[in-house]
Amino acid sequence: MAKTRDPREIIDLQEMTTIQFVVVALTVLLNAMDGFDVLSIAFASPGIAAEWGIPSSGLGVVLSMELIGMAFGSVFLGGVADKIGRRPTLIGCLIVMAIGMVGVAAAAVNPVVLSIWRIFTGLGIGGMLSATNAVVSEFSNNRHRKFCISMMVIGYPLGAGIGGLFASSLIGPYGWRAVFYFGAAITSLLLPAIILFVPESIHWLARKQPANALERVNASLKKIGHETISALPALPTNEAKKSIGDIFSPALRMTTILVTLGYFLHIMTFYFLLKWTPRIITAMSFPAPEAGTVLAYANLGGAAGGFLFGILTRYVGLKPLTIVILVMNAVAVAVFGRSPVELGTLTLLAVVVGFFGNAAVSGLYSIVAYGFPAHVRATGTGFVIGVGRGGAALSPTIAGILLGNEVLANLPTVAIIMGMGSLIAAVVLAFLKMAPEEPVPAAEKKVNFGASGAQARA
Repeated sequence: MAKTRDPREIIDLQEMTTIQFVVVALTVLLNAMDGFDVLSIAFASPGIAAEWGIPSSGLGVVLSMELIGMAFGSVFLGGVADKIGRRPTLIGCLIVMAIGMVGVAAAAVNPVVLSIWRIFTGLGIGGMLSATNAVVSEFSNNRHRKFCISMMVIGYPLGAGIGGLFASSLIGPYGWRAVFYFGAAITSLLLPAIILFVPESIHWLARKQPANALERVNASLKKIGHETISALPALPTNEAKKSIGDIFSPALRMTTILVTLGYFLHIMTFYFLLKWTPRIITAMSFPAPEAGTVLAYANLGGAAGGFLFGILTRYVGLKPLTIVILVMNAVAVAVFGRSPVELGTLTLLAVVVGFFGNAAVSGLYSIVAYGFPAHVRATGTGFVIGVGRGGAALSPTIAGILLGNEVLANLPTVAIIMGMGSLIAAVVLAFLKMAPEEPVPAAEKKVNFGASGAQARA
């Protein structure tokens, strides 16, 4: 029997159902495709450089192109997800990603055309990331939310790691374009899964209340295995005044600035080795498949870091844990830059860097999810990720210029410089104000019910 109750309260307070865990698992797979797609160009970079004779500085620019597209996609399509919904945004972005990867493989005849297709692909990735972080936050309950967000984040290194191991085996016999055909095929397979299993976000429907909102809320509740409701929560009188621009309102401005800056700085460090590891390894005279394998293991280390972070958030505060891991990542990057030319040592250090780097990303994503209320959650996520991935776009280019043609001679100094991003990010987060137990901002207002008098967060 339908009840008069805030449907968001049902999601937040009741135990998660099987379908909710399926939705979370799909966000892990979506993020895995992000990891594979973004790093596919890194796996393929030795072959691309050899085919077109691209120097280190030029290769850094090519490696940055999808990150530029991702920055624009995150900022602008995050707002779209808050306007039209999470589900259609996910579906549309997956289509763009699949088309973009096919374009790289089939139509790239020179570095310029390749760059254009990578920008196009990045638009889809950026929009998908904005929506995915909102989806995992809004389909998980209060008890498991931080852990579920961490599991979503580890999809990135899993996709890059496992996909990288497979991609490395493809490059030898089939060439670098095979990596992108493979990525397009897997991305396309995720489309029917999203259409079949992921309903529209109940948090989004309850706040936005579009046409037939009650029917759509109940359809989503039934889809994920919860009881339906008899009426929607009454919106507060100021609800109509809320907009996606509220991420710069007085209540959220400092959160937006500090989290965005922290993410930007850490991603500068994070993408340095993610993009340059294959080139660094091949500069040490190891074959390209070995370079791809080292990068793949680094990402598997990242998956382990994200998983452990999710466990630790049950016992340690989100903000202090993230700060400590950021400092450890800066140290790990500096140590990697001084590694001897020995494949086993290089691989181990790459795993350590991946472990701390991705654990820090898990912390930043969790802070983003808790730092923005529902009506700007995708917008805030998109802005943070978009600006941050702009830093990621600068990272390989700056590193390429600093490394120059003497990659190995300059590596120790460049690693220290690039590692400073994570260290400064830790300092920035120290100024972020968060509640010690439950880091939900004061801007997350209460919603009054007419019939029942129950309350829930807007």
